[in-house]
Amino acid sequence: MVSRRFEKVDWQQTPMGEISLRRRLEPSLLVDVYEVKLGEEFLMSSLFTVAEIELARLGLAAATGDGLDVVVGGLGLGYTAVAALEDARVLTVTVVEALEPVISWHQRQLLPDTATLTTDPRTALVQGDFFALVREGQGFGGAPDLVHAVLLDIDHTPHHVLHPSHADLYAREGLERLAARLHPGGVFALWSDDPPEDAFTALLSKVFDDAAAHEVVFANPLTGGTSSNTVYVATRTGGE
Repeated sequence: MVSRRFEKVDWQQTPMGEISLRRRLEPSLLVDVYEVKLGEEFLMSSLFTVAEIELARLGLAAATGDGLDVVVGGLGLGYTAVAALEDARVLTVTVVEALEPVISWHQRQLLPDTATLTTDPRTALVQGDFFALVREGQGFGGAPDLVHAVLLDIDHTPHHVLHPSHADLYAREGLERLAARLHPGGVFALWSDDPPEDAFTALLSKVFDDAAAHEVVFANPLTGGTSSNTVYVATRTGGE
């Protein structure tokens, strides 16, 4: 059965503006594509998920041990959280999402590609401001005080943020507050829409014991070429 060419699946007002979930038929591939917009700003698409998945894979590849407690900052379409759950070492995944409508999309099973997220007992979806929780030193919902990995995909880049209140996390003091929430050996991984920035990698290296920027290249079916995002991975060292 061929889907309708376009459908506005859900739209709701939030403190950050109207957020909408749209489904459209991509004519070049004949597949359904789910897209999210905040006001007039395009946030994400199910057509481009490679880097969101690699955020989890690269971040958790740097983590050691078993029984990993993972925090995902930003729920979105759910690809990062689902990829984290595919790692057999993961004990819990706590997803912190500021906007209740986004959580409701998953609770209502509106996104078929990531429908397993809410049925996995290791998952907890928490409505909250990730940046405020880090700033105030509060726990991430029901997650332990210290976690093994934080995977963050909320802002476009460390310099192009969705809200001014997010900016302090990407400065040294903000990164130090976040690092303090990690076990020794813990990992902070960050998605960015821009190419790797040497200056930001250097800043991460001042806070963490090791930092690297990974360029993730993927096919772009709309252009017939390739596109890329960046995943920064920073780790703490030392024993428990």
